[in-house]
Amino acid sequence: MKRLEGKTAVITGGNSGIGLACACLFAREGAQVIITGRRKAILDQAIETIGHGAIAIEGDVASLEHHDNVAAQVKARFGGLDIYMANAGVITLQPSAQVSPDDYDAQFNINTRGVFFGVQSITPVLHDGASVILTSSLAATKVLQNHAVYAGSKAAIAAFARSWALELRARRIRINVLSPGPVDTAIIGKLGISDEQRPDFLKMLGDMIPAGRLGEADELARAALYLASADSAFVNGIELLVDGGMSLT
Repeated sequence: MKRLEGKTAVITGGNSGIGLACACLFAREGAQVIITGRRKAILDQAIETIGHGAIAIEGDVASLEHHDNVAAQVKARFGGLDIYMANAGVITLQPSAQVSPDDYDAQFNINTRGVFFGVQSITPVLHDGASVILTSSLAATKVLQNHAVYAGSKAAIAAFARSWALELRARRIRINVLSPGPVDTAIIGKLGISDEQRPDFLKMLGDMIPAGRLGEADELARAALYLASADSAFVNGIELLVDGGMSLT
């Protein structure tokens, strides 16, 4: 039997990278998948890739109205939700001295505020026994160059999870954190790494990781599937590092 048969899952930022890999895997495992993202054209492409009747809701996780809209649509169309993955995130690497208030707000509004109010809005429509997965980052616990604001925005996620795991205990809703190390996705290009620089950049990062390479989005998706499914029924309030051992170096 498929591990998510009969389940309904929302994945924010499910139109690319880790989120898209999770959406594809969850759908193959039997879930009705709903993804969110800011760009309609990219959402449409993602829906074609996911298949299995997946649907998309356009919007910005920095907007409280968007979260209310997602919760309302889930309630109206499916009656409730079994899996919520707060995955949408952005990253800008800068020395702290160069960070402007706008730079700071751009990351905290999506990475932190978006997670908090997304969970707040969706909680009333979660079924008892639901699984909530919050995507954080190795950077929240390991000091990496030029990551101060991004790391700060992600460090709050584990604190949210611990609090919510206790607040929602009466409903048996599990809250866990998935913390990737470096993963080979399109986000690398958004860091200003050119195609010519990419091989050297990937080798440099790989040399920092005991596994000798970056992670793959599908590997993170398999970890997320574990947290979403009954396989992790007795797992609550943890941070699962999927980083090839980079946290050890």
